[in-house]
Amino acid sequence: MTALLRRHPALVPGVLFAAFLLLAPVFAQRGMLNDLWNMAFFVVLASAWNLLGGFAGQVSLGYSAFVGIGAYTTVLLANAGWSPWLTLPVGAALAVAFSVAVGLPTFRLRGPYFTIATIGVGEAVRVIASGLEFTGGSSGLRMPQGTFDFNANYYAMVGLALLTLALVAWLQKHAFGLALEAIRQDIDAAEALGVHSTQAKLTAHAISAALVAIGGGLFATNFQYISPGSVFDFRLSLTIVLMPIVGGMATITGPVLGALLFSYLQIKLLASPTLRDSYLFIYGGLLIVVMLFEPKGIVGLWERLIGLRPRRRAQPPVGEARRAS
Repeated sequence: MTALLRRHPALVPGVLFAAFLLLAPVFAQRGMLNDLWNMAFFVVLASAWNLLGGFAGQVSLGYSAFVGIGAYTTVLLANAGWSPWLTLPVGAALAVAFSVAVGLPTFRLRGPYFTIATIGVGEAVRVIASGLEFTGGSSGLRMPQGTFDFNANYYAMVGLALLTLALVAWLQKHAFGLALEAIRQDIDAAEALGVHSTQAKLTAHAISAALVAIGGGLFATNFQYISPGSVFDFRLSLTIVLMPIVGGMATITGPVLGALLFSYLQIKLLASPTLRDSYLFIYGGLLIVVMLFEPKGIVGLWERLIGLRPRRRAQPPVGEARRAS
């Protein structure tokens, strides 16, 4: 581990932060742990979406559908007598199946047409869930008693966030990540070079959908209640998209920074009754500022500041210095 950190010093902040999250239940109070849980949940959503929207350039505004699929799978099966932990892989599998069913027709579209299509899919799922009897309709459903264990849920969410980051970083370094990058830059050129764009996009869609669905299942277990308005909400889909854009798309750290910022803003906005209903206006203003002044987000701003820092001139070797004198 020490040798790995010496070869890659950029990993040190991430390792320290991961250690902080894992050790937080030892010293932190419940309120702080709730905030950290919320932050880890946002990291899962933003990083998973970034696999498709950032690396492949396919901007989807329907990811709340996968959150809802995972959440409703957990609640329905838990009420049928299942352990909540066993419901998570089932929700992930259903989300993968739904992502393929949605992706096959929508990935034929490009640019804003694809984005508009995903909005329609997400809203259709919300309307359907609101009208079905077994989902509780617009009233929603509750988890059965005895299924709430905050510490276990906290470690599960933090573990899922770390797994998501590790998986996305691993995929980025391999041929699959390079194929997604080629699709983002020029899909026609990528296909001419032998990249099967539809297959690559479907795979990225399925992987991210599974991760988001597991996060949705943990969301249902933690809050013990869900409704179509809470897990299929278009505002949630919009937040999922804004976090990587503000932090920096097609990077590993960008979605994490965006999730930290948005989770902090959510905590502050929910604590203020006057600002509680205006968070979309604030998020929209933040997005406008980012797109106007730094399209690469917080990561791009940091790289620009690092570039402005004067570099030290390399010292000549000792022998050359003596000859010069």
